[in-house]
Amino acid sequence: MRAVVTVTGTDRRGIIAKVSCFLAERNVNIEDISQTILGDKFAMIMMVDTSESKMDIAQLSKDCEEMGRSIGMSVRIQHEDIFNVMHNV
Repeated sequence: MRAVVTVTGTDRRGIIAKVSCFLAERNVNIEDISQTILGDKFAMIMMVDTSESKMDIAQLSKDCEEMGRSIGMSVRIQHEDIFNVMHNV
């Protein structure tokens, strides 16, 4: 299943490494990544494949939010279809 991971917050060293390692430990493959820094604000969107993960999207979502809190960022994962519906105008 394809999903979208969003990461936002104040920029600091190691964000991409921490999120990438977190996903890899759960067998989530990053297919595409885009990130930007505006002033001191960091924003990243990743397209990921969760088909090899043993975790369902609900558990991945909970774990992403907890990991995000631990690094002072907002980290969310959503099924690609839900993300698309929420972001189409």
